[in-house]
Amino acid sequence: MKRHPGSHVAGIVLAAGWSSRMAPRNKLVELVEGEPVVRRVAAVAVASDASPIIVVTGHDAAAVENALRGLDVTITFNPGYADGLSASLRAGLRALPPNVDGALVLLGDMPNIEAATLRSLIAVFTGAEAICVPVHQGRRGNPVLWGSRWFAEMMEISGDIGAKSLMARHKARVVEVQVVTNSIFADVDTPADFALITPSGGAG
Repeated sequence: MKRHPGSHVAGIVLAAGWSSRMAPRNKLVELVEGEPVVRRVAAVAVASDASPIIVVTGHDAAAVENALRGLDVTITFNPGYADGLSASLRAGLRALPPNVDGALVLLGDMPNIEAATLRSLIAVFTGAEAICVPVHQGRRGNPVLWGSRWFAEMMEISGDIGAKSLMARHKARVVEVQVVTNSIFADVDTPADFALITPSGGAG
């Protein structure tokens, strides 16, 4: 399967959450190997073939924005971040330029995600109707590359959930991309999670 030669893929980094299980600390600005978590994720997005990279902020927005200083990203503030993940997804979709064929949706709390994974998703992306998801040892993970055909349905999602519920509805359009890393599963919510994150990729 070859990527459509005219495809334009952007990136959305969701970085607006409450970080409630780390309170009063914000997990997105905690350091992993000396670098804020959200900066690691955004830098990987920038290093992929996606452009532009939209970072959605909300809770503790000033600290998150400071952590991203100097990166080639566009920051958009989601005033409705308290409404959950779907509100930030909508904010990110609204911030996309009109000519994109797809968007990589990345979670801002996955510090070991790899640019190679993003490039693998983009490489098999065939256009606006595709949904590309990374798979490791039979499990689907993040990020997911959504074709623009699905943006309208993604805008209708509510609550503290992402868009994965749409995969079952459009399973014929889902392309599973095999990857060799478990970093597609490793997010950080608690101090214990940080202790499990390893430089080799994913949770140890």
